[in-house]
Amino acid sequence: MSQQEQMQTVIEREVKIPEGIEVSLEGDTLIVKGEKGELRRMFSHPRVKVMVDDGVVKVRTESKKRKDKAIVGTWVSHIKNMMYGVARGFEARLKIVYTHFPMTVKQEGDYIVISNFMGEKGARKAKIVGDVKVKIDKEEIVVEGINIEDVGQTAANMEQACKYRAGRDPRIFFDGIYIYKKPKRSEDLWQ
Repeated sequence: MSQQEQMQTVIEREVKIPEGIEVSLEGDTLIVKGEKGELRRMFSHPRVKVMVDDGVVKVRTESKKRKDKAIVGTWVSHIKNMMYGVARGFEARLKIVYTHFPMTVKQEGDYIVISNFMGEKGARKAKIVGDVKVKIDKEEIVVEGINIEDVGQTAANMEQACKYRAGRDPRIFFDGIYIYKKPKRSEDLWQ
């Protein structure tokens, strides 16, 4: 194999570390610290490596496999989300909608309890995942946190808790909790 062919198989992507963010590597665990908190995530793969070097996080593979090249891009996105989360945080917004029966939504420990959904006697529960803060205001719920996956999963749990049982047409009965603003990263910190 010539040197040119060998260079084509190496895929390396870099993520610059913005000011105010500290990144370190302990074994396979990447630790990102910022103004809002600290996130840890394990990046372990036999053919893909993560390195922290001089203000840059590098993700590299020498594999020719398509899946390994895809992992490089996925890991770069995870790292950018971690950096953005500890710098600014993520937010999801949900709307409480009811037309037939007034729904009551409240937080009890690690759960969101939804009472009187479609006139049901029992309450429905949605799990709050990770270290996420939930604010319930009249007809809106705001989910905030530094981990995009925890924020997104908590919002999805609330939306899924209001799924209809068989026999209800969603075109007529649109009571429920619906996500109208998903957590996402703004590209203003990165190129």
